[in-house]
Amino acid sequence: MSITLVAIGFAAMLVLMFLSFPVAVAIVGVGALGGYLIYGMPLVDMMGGVIWQSLNSPSMLAIPLFMMLGELLLRGGIADRMFDALAVWLARLPGGLLHTNIATCTLFSATSGSSVATAATVGTIALPALQQYKYPMQPSLGSLAAGGTLGILIPPSVNLLVYGQLANTSVGQLFAGGVVPGLLMALLFSVYIFFFHGKAGAEAKELIDMPLRQKLVLGKYLIPPLVIFGVVMGSIYGGLATPTESAAIGVVIALGFVAANGRLNLELLINCSIQAAKTSGMVMIVLVCALLLNVTISMTGAAQAMTQWIASFELSQIGLLFVLLIFYVLLGTFMDAMSMLVLTVPIVIPIVIAAGIDPIWFGIFIVIMCEVALITPPVGMNLFVVQGVRIDHGPFGDVIKGAIPYVIIMMGFAITLMFFPGIVLWLPSMLAGGG
Repeated sequence: MSITLVAIGFAAMLVLMFLSFPVAVAIVGVGALGGYLIYGMPLVDMMGGVIWQSLNSPSMLAIPLFMMLGELLLRGGIADRMFDALAVWLARLPGGLLHTNIATCTLFSATSGSSVATAATVGTIALPALQQYKYPMQPSLGSLAAGGTLGILIPPSVNLLVYGQLANTSVGQLFAGGVVPGLLMALLFSVYIFFFHGKAGAEAKELIDMPLRQKLVLGKYLIPPLVIFGVVMGSIYGGLATPTESAAIGVVIALGFVAANGRLNLELLINCSIQAAKTSGMVMIVLVCALLLNVTISMTGAAQAMTQWIASFELSQIGLLFVLLIFYVLLGTFMDAMSMLVLTVPIVIPIVIAAGIDPIWFGIFIVIMCEVALITPPVGMNLFVVQGVRIDHGPFGDVIKGAIPYVIIMMGFAITLMFFPGIVLWLPSMLAGGG
C-alpha cells in the first residue's frame, strides 16, 4: 500500500509539473494535501512545527549569505578581472580561451555556490572575447554551460547545503567531499578541450605575446577569489567557524575587496541584496515544500516500504547506483536541478543508506547528476542561460551540440566514482581524522 501511495504521489507531482504548475506547488500539493487526505488535520498541524524546527537552523542562513557573496563578486568587478588574469596564462594552451572558461568557472564556483550564476557571469564576460578572436561557437558555448555546472559541486554549494538539510548530513563533510571531484571534473573538461578543440583560438596572439611583467601584474586579480575561498573553507575545517559563520566572513571580505576596487556604494548593495533575496527565496520555498512532503512520507511509512521493496530485488550497491543513474538522467531531461534534488532525496536517501552507501558520497553523486540535468535538453537551465547571454543570438542547437560531450564526461565520471568512492571520501576522512 505504501509503495502504491509513493507511485501515485510521484506521478501526481510529475503531472502537475507537466501542466506548468510551479514546482513548489506540485510538491506541496502532494505533500500537504496527501497528508491531509490520509491522516487529517492532526498531521497538517504537526507540519508547521517540523518546518520551523528544520528552518530555525543556523545552517539555513548560509544560503542567502553565499548568494550575497556571489552577487558581490559579480557586480563588484572581481569576476571579469579574474577572467582577464587567467586568459593571459591559458591562451597559450591548445584550446586557448576555452581553458580560460573552465578555469574561471572553477574559481568563481569556489566563491559562489550557484551554477546559474556561474554560467551567466562567466558567459557575459567571456563571449565577447571568444567572438573577437573567432573561436568556434559550439565548443565555446558548450564549455561555458558545462563549466557553469561546477558551481553546485565545488564548495561552497547551495545544492550541497540543501542536500545536507534534507539528508541530515554534515555540510562541512559534504563541502570537503566536493573539492576533489570538482577539480578533477574541471581537469577532465580541459583535457577534452586540449585533444578535441586544440586548434581553436589561433588568432589570440596578443594574449600569448603579452610581456611577462604585465601577466604578473594581472595575476593580482586572482587574489580576491583565492583569499575568500581559503578563508571560508579554512575557517570551517580549522574549527574556527560553522559554514554559516564562514559565509558571513566571506561576505565581509568580499565587501572589502569591492571597496578596494572603488565600486562599493549604496546602489550596488541594494542590487546585490535584492537579487540574493530573490534567489534565496526561491530555494527556501522549494525546500519548505520538500519538508512538507518529507513529513507525509515519514508518517505513511513509505520510505521503509520502498527500502524493503528495493531490497527484495537483491541488487548490489553498484547495481542500485546504475539504476539511480539512469533514473536521474531521465528525470533531468524535464526537471531542473534543485527540484530534482528536493523531490527525490527524501525518498531515495533511506534506500541508499540501507544499502550501505555512504550519505556523503551519495550527496556528491546526486549533485553530479544534477549537473548533468543542468546541460541536458530540453530543460537544461545552463543551456538557456548561456544562450541568453549570447551576443549573436544564433541557433539554440549550437549550445546543445557543444554541451553533449560534457554530458558524456560527467556520466563517465559518475560511474568512475561508483568504483572508486575514495575520490570523494578521502578528503572528508582526512579532515575528520585531523590528518
